[in-house]
Amino acid sequence: MHRSVLGLDIGGANLKAAHTSGSACLHPFELWKTPSNLPEALLDLLKTMPKSDLLAVTMTGELCDCFESKRQGVQAILEAAKLAAESTPVLVWTTTGCFKNAEDAQADYMKTAAANWLALATWAGRFVPSGTGLVIDVGSTTTDIVPLLNGRPVPRGLTDPERLHCRELVYAGVRRTPVCALLGGEGAAEFFATTQDVYLLLGEMPPDPNDRRTADGRPATVEAAHARMARMICAEKETCSLEGATGLAREVYTRQLALLQSAVAQVSADLSSPPRTAVISGSGEFLARRLVAGSASDRISTISLAEKLGPGISSVACAYAVAMLAQEFVTCKQCPM
Repeated sequence: MHRSVLGLDIGGANLKAAHTSGSACLHPFELWKTPSNLPEALLDLLKTMPKSDLLAVTMTGELCDCFESKRQGVQAILEAAKLAAESTPVLVWTTTGCFKNAEDAQADYMKTAAANWLALATWAGRFVPSGTGLVIDVGSTTTDIVPLLNGRPVPRGLTDPERLHCRELVYAGVRRTPVCALLGGEGAAEFFATTQDVYLLLGEMPPDPNDRRTADGRPATVEAAHARMARMICAEKETCSLEGATGLAREVYTRQLALLQSAVAQVSADLSSPPRTAVISGSGEFLARRLVAGSASDRISTISLAEKLGPGISSVACAYAVAMLAQEFVTCKQCPM
């Protein structure tokens, strides 16, 4: 009998949970602001999810600047996860491609840090059992582009610095990326707006008046996004029309798409042949789909996790992947517990 597993992907801005039964949850939590509140936030999140026999953990939050080092970040996150798990056993995914218990994962912290993308690629590779492929996960902050060969990830980089260098990791997402990073010298070098405003104005994201995780703390509405985008060119709503702000948003979108298309092309070029299939996921799956559509290869097919498993699972794909991998791990009687 399969043991039930809850997967946790603990990031710097969001806590993501997915259960092997198919339940999924994304809980905003700005770790860098209140790291001491992480155990309580995780406990609250776990209360909303089905009970499980095992907790499988992966993370990226160790990079937050509230921690002096990745060692400290990994330790703090795993201690918080163990507190929230209470009596439930904890397994931790690492960039070795396997699980470790929490103590061993803390000791080998560099292989525990930022391993969530490999969990997703390892699990999603089953959709591409032969030939070349890509996993493209577009999130709120970053985009992961992981090459596949015969169902297995074949990354050139394993750490964040290595992955940035070979462009398998791109710090560009659909919510938190500052617009000034994409406009360059053509706009104000200020944190006036983010890509969330871009996609609000372009109708890719639904407005949410209760969401104030924006550049200015005002609601995530089209009206407020208009004001934030206007400030990017040192204007305001009175001097920059909604049409003008939307036009600017379209320009930022075009630049972000080009940036990511360039990264996809570079990662694809390192494969033995052009990728035949792309598995796409993330809260920005709509953007991942366009990356595939704009690929130089006209034979690449798309497998959408939102279509296969639902948008909830797609938005927390790494958490779901680590849960499914952990379930397989313990079912194969390889678990040390």
